[in-house]
Amino acid sequence: MNDSLEIIRHSAAHLLAAAVYKMWPKTKFGIGPVTKSGFYYDFDLPVKIGEKDLLKIETAMGELKKQDLAFEKSEMGIDEAIKMERGRSQLYKAALLEQIKETGSADVDHKTNVGVEDGKSAKGKVKKVSYYRTGDFLDLCRGPHVASSGKIGHFKLLTIAGAYWRGSEKNKMLTRIYGVVWQTKPELDQYLHNLEEQKKRDHKRLGSELGLFTFLPQAPGMPFWYPKGHRLLQKLKDFIRAFNKKYSYLEISTPLLAKREVWETSGHWELFREDMFVFNTDKHTYSLKPMNCPETLLLYNTTHHSHNELPLKYSDLDILHRYEESGTLNGLFRVREFSQDDGHVLCTPDQVGDAISEAIEMAKEVFNSFGFKPTFYLATKPDKALGEVSVWEKAEKSLEQALKNNKVAYFLKPKDGAFYGPKIDLHIDDSLGRNWQLATIQLDFQMPKRFNAVYIDEGGRRATPIMIHRAILGSFERFLAIILEHYAGALPFWLSPVQAVVIPIAERHAEYAESIQKMLTKANFYIEVDNRSETMQAKIRDAQLQKIPYMLIVGDKEKVQRQVAVRSWQNGDEGVVSLAELLARFEKEAKSFDRR
Repeated sequence: MNDSLEIIRHSAAHLLAAAVYKMWPKTKFGIGPVTKSGFYYDFDLPVKIGEKDLLKIETAMGELKKQDLAFEKSEMGIDEAIKMERGRSQLYKAALLEQIKETGSADVDHKTNVGVEDGKSAKGKVKKVSYYRTGDFLDLCRGPHVASSGKIGHFKLLTIAGAYWRGSEKNKMLTRIYGVVWQTKPELDQYLHNLEEQKKRDHKRLGSELGLFTFLPQAPGMPFWYPKGHRLLQKLKDFIRAFNKKYSYLEISTPLLAKREVWETSGHWELFREDMFVFNTDKHTYSLKPMNCPETLLLYNTTHHSHNELPLKYSDLDILHRYEESGTLNGLFRVREFSQDDGHVLCTPDQVGDAISEAIEMAKEVFNSFGFKPTFYLATKPDKALGEVSVWEKAEKSLEQALKNNKVAYFLKPKDGAFYGPKIDLHIDDSLGRNWQLATIQLDFQMPKRFNAVYIDEGGRRATPIMIHRAILGSFERFLAIILEHYAGALPFWLSPVQAVVIPIAERHAEYAESIQKMLTKANFYIEVDNRSETMQAKIRDAQLQKIPYMLIVGDKEKVQRQVAVRSWQNGDEGVVSLAELLARFEKEAKSFDRR
């Protein structure tokens, strides 16, 4: 987000609060931060409001905007501010100020702008806080703001939700109003259009409508796969397996759980413990594995290795488990059980550059199969990290050099590396312009050393290999959610779990329809026959709703001439073709993407 847009969104949150104050002067105000796509503000209102009231509030905001009210900054001693907020019954603002006075920070998101620069004020040393006035409304606020309300841009209030004060269920439930704002009307209109498209493309809805997956309360955050969904998931895995074979990866599998000592050695117990499923049995503590890399090293250590074997490339598509807070679970986007296209390369220092370059090449090729053009980011050492700073600097330089050698433009992600090493992240934009991080290539000097992994170098000495972690699609589940929304459920022919449905016009055509199904199934395509006692039009409509790429309609003429009438989901009627022509078409279309 650019700075000017963030300032506009922050000012819009302030304008929302000013409008609410004008409508309900007895309102008590919480916080109003900028979000990824807009803003919100939390209110303790004297009345109960609903979605129908949003337009009234939005209208009041519009009136304040037309008045072109200045955002006037002032400062006040913190004790005076606390006294003032208590005097006007603004209990939430007083609580924030008391915390600022005690700790030097309000301990909330840095975009809430509560009056103090986070991290710059030591405990007990805050003397003054800042306020901004807009018309009759005065708010504790760090700023900055636009010069006046007339410069806020174009906004829309979207939803109302409940939110506990400070996120704690022990506190009162406040009313949170969400909104968006853009600099121009066309930008706002495009965003609102995309928002409607997102609702239509919601993968949770599509998963149900297309019979792919569901979620049940007996296993929160863990998808149940219907046959078509499971087939789709396996297609993605086979797709990656073909690339792994091309790039000489050896597929392995390791146990789904391991003793605590494994995770202590890897560093996960110290730095990732809260995200793990842990339990006790047989007087030992175990954890379901949240990542494949520690056990990959355990497997590596079971045999002796020479430098002649390296680089040694393992792939692992096992099931993983991570504990996600129930409130953060979101369909396939965020689950507790998932699998990912993990790859781990164990190599010598001299092989690092080539191994990273190969991973970049592989990622580009995979994304090209879906028409995605990735953007690259270099993520550096986080605050919580294993190992010495000098080793991190060496690893970061290696990744940076690999990007330059491959003539790849990239951006920085400061402090966003994994706890065991820096990484290259690849992002893509979907058909709605949403940005997603998918692939990651991580350079790890830490974990092989912690597991005492060794190989015999050219001089006959024991040496520690370097580990490169790479995942291209990332979580198969999350990637499936992304492409379902990207394609609005109409998946490419090669990936579709049902590639064609044969529709007999009458019962006497059923045998011919089934013979076509057998022929195409033998050629490794997924074909169904719709033998229901419905009209042909009803069958076509249902196939369209299921977003099946092709409908193959057969009647008397087609049966006699060994043909089919082809109708595609995308183009409608496409005429009559012979079975040989149909098979050749399907094989050509499958090969345009499929890497089997």
